[in-house]
Amino acid sequence: MSSVTEPRGETTHPLLERESEVLDIHRAVDELRGSSDLGPAARRGGVLTFAGSAGMGKTTLLYEARRYAAERGCTVLFARGGEQERQVPFHVMRQLMQPTFAAMSEEERQTALGNWYPIVAPALGLTASPQGPSAPDPQGVRDGLDWVVTQLTVRSAPVVLVLDDAHWADAESLAWLTSFAGRAEELGMVIMVACRQEEIPTDAAALRSLMGRRGARPHELSPLTTGAVARIVRETLGSGADDVFCRECWAISGGNPFEVVELAMKGRERGLQPHQDSIGQLRDLASAVKGNGLVERLEQLGPSTVRFAWAAAVLGTAVPTNIVGGVAALGEAQVADSIELLRGARILTVLTNMRRQEVVEFFHPLVATAVYRSIPPGVRVAMHGMAAQALINDGYGASSAARHLLEMHPEGDPWVVQQLRQAARDSFSAGAPDAARRYLTRALREPPDAEDRAEVLFELGSANLLHDPLTTINQLQAALEEPDIESNLREAITYRLAQAMAHSGRLESASELLSEEARRATSARTRLRMQAEQFKWNSVRADEENSPARSRLLAQFAKRLTGRGLAERHILGLRAWDSTLRCEPAATALEYADQALEGGMSWTDQDFGFEVPAVVAIALMYCDQPGRAEELFNKGIVDFELKGWRGAHLSFLYTLLGYVRYRRGRLVEAEDFVRNGLEIAERIGHDIPAQWYAVGTLIETLIARGNIEEAEEVARRYGLANGFPRAIVYPDPQAVYGKLLLAQRRFGEARKQLTAAGRRLDLRGIRNPSWSPWQLDLALAEAADAPKQAAATAAEAVARARAFGVPSIIGHALRVEAATADPTRAASLLHEAVVHLEQSPAAYELAHALVEHGTALYAIGDQHQAAQQLYRGMEAATVCGADALASRTRTLLAAAGLRPRRLHTSEQDSLTVSETEAARLAAEGLTTAAIAKEMRSDAQTVSELLSAVFTKLGTDRNGLRRALES
Repeated sequence: MSSVTEPRGETTHPLLERESEVLDIHRAVDELRGSSDLGPAARRGGVLTFAGSAGMGKTTLLYEARRYAAERGCTVLFARGGEQERQVPFHVMRQLMQPTFAAMSEEERQTALGNWYPIVAPALGLTASPQGPSAPDPQGVRDGLDWVVTQLTVRSAPVVLVLDDAHWADAESLAWLTSFAGRAEELGMVIMVACRQEEIPTDAAALRSLMGRRGARPHELSPLTTGAVARIVRETLGSGADDVFCRECWAISGGNPFEVVELAMKGRERGLQPHQDSIGQLRDLASAVKGNGLVERLEQLGPSTVRFAWAAAVLGTAVPTNIVGGVAALGEAQVADSIELLRGARILTVLTNMRRQEVVEFFHPLVATAVYRSIPPGVRVAMHGMAAQALINDGYGASSAARHLLEMHPEGDPWVVQQLRQAARDSFSAGAPDAARRYLTRALREPPDAEDRAEVLFELGSANLLHDPLTTINQLQAALEEPDIESNLREAITYRLAQAMAHSGRLESASELLSEEARRATSARTRLRMQAEQFKWNSVRADEENSPARSRLLAQFAKRLTGRGLAERHILGLRAWDSTLRCEPAATALEYADQALEGGMSWTDQDFGFEVPAVVAIALMYCDQPGRAEELFNKGIVDFELKGWRGAHLSFLYTLLGYVRYRRGRLVEAEDFVRNGLEIAERIGHDIPAQWYAVGTLIETLIARGNIEEAEEVARRYGLANGFPRAIVYPDPQAVYGKLLLAQRRFGEARKQLTAAGRRLDLRGIRNPSWSPWQLDLALAEAADAPKQAAATAAEAVARARAFGVPSIIGHALRVEAATADPTRAASLLHEAVVHLEQSPAAYELAHALVEHGTALYAIGDQHQAAQQLYRGMEAATVCGADALASRTRTLLAAAGLRPRRLHTSEQDSLTVSETEAARLAAEGLTTAAIAKEMRSDAQTVSELLSAVFTKLGTDRNGLRRALES
């Protein structure tokens, strides 16, 4: 890994007029090693970039970087983009990483890559692609590559990563490099990149950003001055070269280092005298160095040599000489002769790869481009076909051949279709769906045989699903129109087409499609599965005309099912979710959720999707069983990460897991999970469902924590007030916006938004205040200027909460109803709320109710009990991370001069062993988190123990030691 081969076209000439660049390279490597001119220093990584047009010496500079780093004990990872290979996914990544793993056995590779092996090995070309429909998403592969390179950097530090000709790097490798580059400094790694900025593709904005990171421009390589050109000329042609001749060399070459060296070398070969009277010959030579002149020079070497050069240009970099010779249709002796002639003409050179094979490379990319463009079009197409066949015959596989197949003319060849489909499968397995789309699109143009056309359309539509749902719809509809489709394929196409329609907002079309296919299905199993899918997509339709009728039909279906197959379990899971939304008794939802889960549900079945397992978990959460919900979500996260699904799927689950933590009152953890989910969603796109879920949950969490200004900023940044999605999203975005307006005391605006949200949800029959507490927030907004209306709204919400029957929402509803009642009745309602919430997992709601109860008790003169409740509420709010609530309670206590009452000795003696231990540690000044760690418990349990201690001992943390001693 530390060996460095000579760059193409390297000469003995020094790096003229590149002193500042060389100095920066040396400085970067020295800082990476922890050394400087002043002695030892802290190790420091970073990014160094070089830009310039072709021939400006970028490759020579990077060779100097590799040489200097290798000599100083650095691990050097090197890759070069290729003009012909830019469509090969992970071509650059494989150059960087394969030398590290080449000497390892398969077992050693699996050990080195750990759990990431099945995700990154196909991308790195270390294993055959797994069979089956499952494939990692691009973000999952990038995350895996991050891990691999990070581990390598830690294990083999210091590491220098060098990429030449980055403008020709494949999109997949560039996506990884540009996202990873920001970590170079913290990892203690130097990344050096060179490219022609004028040739950066228009869709490679990230590379442009990388070339100018931290606001600084890259090293722009300028043409050589006349003095530098004169020095090269005199070193090559003799010190007697006159000034006029040297100036003409500079004028002809434009100071381009590559052209200067080539011109001087050709002059030496021809025995050119470097004097003024040779300028005419010099100009003739110059025309032979590049463009048509280079092609004419190549043609003078003979037809066999020309064919060999053409084959090398078609095949691209680092291809073994035997394959090049095969494509050129030359024998071994002819290959050897051609190589010698081309090497002498400074067109090709020969290197040895890590497999000890001789490979050919062009002296310079300019030469490769000129040779490739000189090939007659018909011959070039034929050579690409021969190259594809040769690579597959030599065991390189369909992925290596695919870029050549793309250049061939469509001829209806089944072999070409077969290879392109296999290359697409390989690309999916490597997390490169863009490449898969290119291959399948070309396969469709071949075209495939009639009996295969529907399957190719299905594969192409599936490849476009997340990238371009509208195109997917057209392709899958065309697939369904193909005659005589096999029933299993038709079923698969239908599910995928419905999914595409749903993802593009055409939920009604998805429902109609599934209904039509269910009617025409001859299999009861197929019909049931179609109906399950229809129920699923209808459940998130905001424009469903008769949602209650669908619910009744779903209930009838569910009664007859036992959960024998996955389709039945999905219907049972949807029934659990639907009963939750419609505020049927929680026992009904739990019964169906248990039936759905009994036979198992898959998070990663691509045909069934992850939506139903997710809503079953959420139903459990609303039924006050958050522990079971978290178990399901944690399993889903593990399954997604093992599959390399780290895009929208993972975003949803992190957000929903954060939502569960929010409902449990673990607000700091909730915020952390939701921000993680939002970050993943933003890497995928904007205004997508995953982002809506995360934004709404984050705003609710920030409001609970008291960070109203930050919640407003999140709402503004994501345009929460600018319009709401048509699909059902939870928490409901409009209701969340109303809650934010309420927190800002903008009561009139809050009432408008909350009323509109409630009207919309009630029309759909969604009546559970646990799912969307819009009524509770509306009652609080109305209380300011319409107290009677507020009381009626709150009473209706309490009735709904009691109908659902779980303690958390009953307690929440009673707390809000108390805000609309007179002081005496409010104290009674809040007492009941606290009793319910103490039986629930809703710690934040309990803290809120305790504070409100203490405040109400103080208002009616029960100061001693008020103090107890306020202190309990303050402690619980602190543990939850509800900072504003805790601060407000502390202010209330101070203003009222309240102190908790002291209990009798008999009450003190009633402390349990756990309470005593928690009290002892608290008296020593440990935080709740530290006590939890010491007792090997969780913060929620410790908070409850301490609340009981404070109540029994009649004190707070400050008086705890004295109370224990007494």
